[in-house]
Amino acid sequence: MATFPSRSSSSGPTIRDVAARANVSTSTASRVLSGANNVSESARRAVLTASKQLGYRPNPNARAMRGAGSSCVGMIVPEIGNPFFAELIQAVELALQAHDVELIIADARNDVATEAARLRSLVARQVDGVLIAPVSATASRAALESALRTTPIVQIDRDVDFFEADFVGVDNSAGIRSVLSHLESRSVRHIVFVSGDASTSTGAARLEAFRTQAPRFPDLVVDEPVLGEFTLDFGFQAAGTLLRRPRLPQGVVCGSDLIATGLMRALAQHGVHEPDDIVVTGFDGTQLSELINPAMTTVRQPLAEIAKVAAHRLQARIGGDSGPPQRSQVNPQLVARSLR
Repeated sequence: MATFPSRSSSSGPTIRDVAARANVSTSTASRVLSGANNVSESARRAVLTASKQLGYRPNPNARAMRGAGSSCVGMIVPEIGNPFFAELIQAVELALQAHDVELIIADARNDVATEAARLRSLVARQVDGVLIAPVSATASRAALESALRTTPIVQIDRDVDFFEADFVGVDNSAGIRSVLSHLESRSVRHIVFVSGDASTSTGAARLEAFRTQAPRFPDLVVDEPVLGEFTLDFGFQAAGTLLRRPRLPQGVVCGSDLIATGLMRALAQHGVHEPDDIVVTGFDGTQLSELINPAMTTVRQPLAEIAKVAAHRLQARIGGDSGPPQRSQVNPQLVARSLR
């Protein structure tokens, strides 16, 4: 992991002072003063003028440690141990290599307070920008709004309600629709939705997508959803909930591969096997969906494309793009595997 020097304790003007005078982010000011190329001409002029007016002198030791013209961004995910986020990090790192950008990774441990601390740490290190999959659709907002005052932020996979920043993720509605169409084509008629709850934007979006899309398939009979967390343990718990109901559904639409894996394993322990006794689908298209036996039908997120778009948006913001926030949704792909 890369490390950066703390700001000087001297009484002279800091790079934050320069950024405030130039009306740009701290990271943009840093890039101008380090000689980076991907900065707009107007931002460059404003920073150089502010620097001259304030008499700002960069710390030569800090520049030497970082490398003139180098670039570094941070990335915060809810849980590195979740296979989806591990694969997303890998995709982002590859995408940033094309821009010669170094990546600092932080794990929020599914905790808003930890996430806020990680975010403050990255801002203090004066990273050029931050990619983040927020822990909460609501509680993550305050820390993100504070960080955005000085550091460009792009939300990836998840976003925060009423937070004005770019977002790049998958089209959840299209993904759920493809699963329902697949189940209908396989003569599955009685289904249930098992997913994370609305505390995250992905949980809320996939639940809303299911509730919106399911009525468009009139042959489907839908049971009450089972909602919890995007974890393996919740998949186990959800299986118990379904087994206690009067009638087991023919198909289960899961909001993630991790949930589907836990659910399939728990059902198998009770003699209910996929796909002969029940059809279970996942969402994300992680390597886990291929490794489980039988291999899982899932909705694959095109992580390379998501990462590429997110990296491009962040680079644009770092370069001085001050336009309105953009929301980009990438189409997923249904991967049909086990068939009955």
